[in-house]
Amino acid sequence: MSLTSQQIATVQYSFRSVQPMSATAAELFYKRLFEIEPATAPLFKRGMREQGEHFMRVLALAVGSLSNGPTLAYMVKQLGVRHASYGVTAEHYDAVRRALLWMLAAILQDGYTEEVREAWSTAYSMLAGIMKEAAWGEP
Repeated sequence: MSLTSQQIATVQYSFRSVQPMSATAAELFYKRLFEIEPATAPLFKRGMREQGEHFMRVLALAVGSLSNGPTLAYMVKQLGVRHASYGVTAEHYDAVRRALLWMLAAILQDGYTEEVREAWSTAYSMLAGIMKEAAWGEP
């Protein structure tokens, strides 16, 4: 699965509206993730503020690298292997998708259009597929 140039632009443009609210975005994301999949909470060993800052930095790096396939693939493969070593399972990826899209809807509000949702969903599917394949050999 790959992104169109329009989807990349949509993800990158919409993320610019999220970045100024990164602390709130991270807090909303993790709160929702732990509601959807409580079993993920013990996987996080950092304080939640630090974890949220890390999450937003990694997300910004991934979003900024969407047009650079080789760099993005290398980074995301490493991330997938690392997450598996923390105890993340393939099933957790669906909960993360749901929490991410929910957070984006909450932050972007009227800016969370069907086009934005579709672009982020496609981007997440692509990234999660690379991560799962690197971790377990299955997309």
